[in-house]
Amino acid sequence: MDYSRLRLKDLPSELRPRERMDKAGPQVLSNSELLAILLRTGTQQETALDLANKILKQGGLRFLAEASMEDLQSIKGLGIAKSAQIKSAVELGRRISASSPETRTIIRSPEDVSRLVMEEMRFLDKEVFRALALNTKNHVLSIENISVGSLSSAIVHPRELFKALIRKSAAAVVLLHNHPSGDPTPSREDREITRRIVEGGRILGIEVLDHIIIGDNRYASLKELGYMS
Repeated sequence: MDYSRLRLKDLPSELRPRERMDKAGPQVLSNSELLAILLRTGTQQETALDLANKILKQGGLRFLAEASMEDLQSIKGLGIAKSAQIKSAVELGRRISASSPETRTIIRSPEDVSRLVMEEMRFLDKEVFRALALNTKNHVLSIENISVGSLSSAIVHPRELFKALIRKSAAAVVLLHNHPSGDPTPSREDREITRRIVEGGRILGIEVLDHIIIGDNRYASLKELGYMS
């Protein structure tokens, strides 16, 4: 029997993505099966699984993370409804990644920071400056969004940064921003703004522990590079 020509509901139950998830959990499903469940239906010519495979051929999960609504709607079979479903799921995943560990996470190293924010920040298409507000034991109190810049720069006002930190009663902070190019090498401007913020932190009694720049699955720590001594 050629299962590829059948509708999903015509497949044996053990091959249907939703039924497989119900029995064995989502971890056993492929990326295309998970996406097919999200899409729910295909077109007259292809099943939801066929459509999911076609979408993922555009660039895999990274394409889903980076694609705009217009990019998705350019794929035959995706209208505004299905495109919105995909972008909603991606955004929920980003927010879960950014928020769920905050109340328990302890920051001991740049690797801890990377694990907390990498999967969300590596896909941002503009420079976003954030601050990891910490208490006296280096527990994460919150991740504060400070500013959003262009493709190559984020405008940071120290007063806005410290206003957010004081509001959270933070004792220390780790600065964060991403480089959409994927290269986390600190620029002269990155080093300069770090120096200014460190000086401001000394005056206010908020220790600036590090400034982490997020690239494409790699990061740079200005403290490790010797720019904060």
